[in-house]
Amino acid sequence: MAENVLSQDEIDALLSAMDSGAVDIKPEADKPVAVESYDLTSQNIMLRDQFSALEEVYDKYSGSLQASLSTLLQNSLEVRFVSTEMVKYGEFIQAFANPTSFTVFSMEPLIGSALLAVEPGLVFSMIDCMFGGKGTPLKAKREFTRIEMGLLKKLTQDLLGHFEKAWESVFSIRVVPRKTETKPDFVHLVSPDELMIVIVFSLGSEAFAGNFHFCLSYRMLEPIKDKLSTRYLRSKDTVYTFSDRIQALLEETQVHLTAELGSAEHTFGDLLNLQADDILTLNSGPQDPITVVVEGVPKYIGYPGIIKGNRAVEILAPIAEKNEKGDVS
Repeated sequence: MAENVLSQDEIDALLSAMDSGAVDIKPEADKPVAVESYDLTSQNIMLRDQFSALEEVYDKYSGSLQASLSTLLQNSLEVRFVSTEMVKYGEFIQAFANPTSFTVFSMEPLIGSALLAVEPGLVFSMIDCMFGGKGTPLKAKREFTRIEMGLLKKLTQDLLGHFEKAWESVFSIRVVPRKTETKPDFVHLVSPDELMIVIVFSLGSEAFAGNFHFCLSYRMLEPIKDKLSTRYLRSKDTVYTFSDRIQALLEETQVHLTAELGSAEHTFGDLLNLQADDILTLNSGPQDPITVVVEGVPKYIGYPGIIKGNRAVEILAPIAEKNEKGDVS
């Protein structure tokens, strides 16, 4: 411990050096720390985990739409899913120029509205194909004519119709177009800061290429997000798989059916005295319903009869079963 204690001469020398400035006693300034801002509502949140089941929708949509548009436009086309991400609505709508084909539509029974946006270059190319051209892009931008708007309406119906069918595998919806517009400033879907799910598809041929976008409100899909997860679809498919197998096995299983025409009660002495040509009276007549028993369990009520010379039973109704408490179910 004594080795760490300064002597009087050492203390005087240190104080002298501090007074002369030979020893810097100012604390060293902290080095600046690089800080990177992070927005919790970032527009680049990928939805692969939360809505992964929608990838099945995208695949079915691309395939069915490609076949339909190739026939409609008389051209070999390719429809491909590009990406999906979450962005703010204000940032999404500002990315489009005038004119752009906008269609506001609902997805009943989901609450809210969605948007289909088709880039202008793609619109002109598809319309050119409908008139027999190859889809050569226009060099100068201009507004859509009335004839082009009519043809664009037909194309939009095709895009939305296949979108509705593709959703059948995960959740049944009904797509209803609400409004069409060409200027982005006039498309007021939600507030600018609301998060939207943007799904981008590419459509093209050898002569042209372009993108169209589906913009869905996150609030619209949030109530059914559990049904859009891969885990939910996997469990549902497993249930259907076992259900089909069990049903197939049951359909091939043979069971023993008995139609009871009636019954009667007699003493053992009566049975001992029975002789040939004696008649036993049953408790039901030819017009009374009878019970059909399956493997010893009464299941149906029916009427006896004959069809093409064969004895038969016409089933009227199943017999209601009773639970342990005696209630009929």
